Amino acid sequence: MRWTLFLLVLSGLLPVVQVHWAARASTPQAASYHSPAGSYEVDSLLLECFDSARSRRVPMKLYYPKTGSGPFPVIIFSHGLGGSREGYAYLGRHWASAGYVSVHVQHLGSDDAVWRGNQQPLQAMQHAGANLQNALDRPRDVSFAIDQMEYIQRQEGPLSGRLDLSRVGVAGHSFGAYTALAVAGETFVGPGGGTVSFVDPRVQAAIPMSAPVPRNRERLEQAFSTIRIPCLHMTGTRDDSPIYDTRAADRRVPFDHIQAADQYLLVLQDGDHMVFSGRQRLRGGGENDAVFQELILQSSLAFWEAYLRHNPDAKAWLSAGGFVTMLGTHGTFGQKIAAQ
Repeated sequence: MRWTLFLLVLSGLLPVVQVHWAARASTPQAASYHSPAGSYEVDSLLLECFDSARSRRVPMKLYYPKTGSGPFPVIIFSHGLGGSREGYAYLGRHWASAGYVSVHVQHLGSDDAVWRGNQQPLQAMQHAGANLQNALDRPRDVSFAIDQMEYIQRQEGPLSGRLDLSRVGVAGHSFGAYTALAVAGETFVGPGGGTVSFVDPRVQAAIPMSAPVPRNRERLEQAFSTIRIPCLHMTGTRDDSPIYDTRAADRRVPFDHIQAADQYLLVLQDGDHMVFSGRQRLRGGGENDAVFQELILQSSLAFWEAYLRHNPDAKAWLSAGGFVTMLGTHGTFGQKIAAQ
């Protein structure tokens, strides 16, 4: 099999025990992290960055707390195929309102320029998704973005001295979930047994949404054994791929195979592929999308609090039933807590 397929869709599927909690009448932490937004006023900043080592532009949009001295943890967000730095604003604004700096990277070659004005947008998207160079560039864009935050931290400006780069997370949707897992440490195994890794040791936690899954599922343990940071995986029961033939049921593959750190899996009942982006549904419906997006916001914020700020109450809310109480019948939530 060509490297392209390995880099785009390698994951895994082995049976493991997933824990589902029934909704409870009340829990001590049930009300935690249940505000629609944090206390910080949010501002945004557009950056036009250039990676001279690769002769590559890397545009970014930053959402950050307008007030407060910080320092604030940093989240790098990677958009899906055909997206841009302007997308997923509901996530960036929410995280920034709670005291994080959310850096939304635009990946040239797999961004919205692929389909805009194209007479055959679907075919153009498929071609971009199968382009090996895009699979190589995306995780490198994320590491470059962290480098840029280190530079911005030292420069005069609205974020000078306000970034906590000892607390970095990465998140992404669809092709962006591939990107997040790559930076988190997934090893890509080639046809001849050789491996490629894009791991960035500065990243401490990851949220992959609608992660791609493999077409060839050999050597999955080798691929996932190198992810050693906590992850919150998100998907939905209708999360089929709009571009490829990925089935919704297979989105849990990374959760099933990562063993070396705490892992969580949120599955939204009737959630589709686009609910994570904030866009309209592909196949109609969507009456619960506002509820789903609130659940995405609350669980993701609690996860960042637990694993970037190391807040024990946030971790307890995730692992001891507080979030499940909020989730109710809108989905299922599983966890695998690594042995200490």
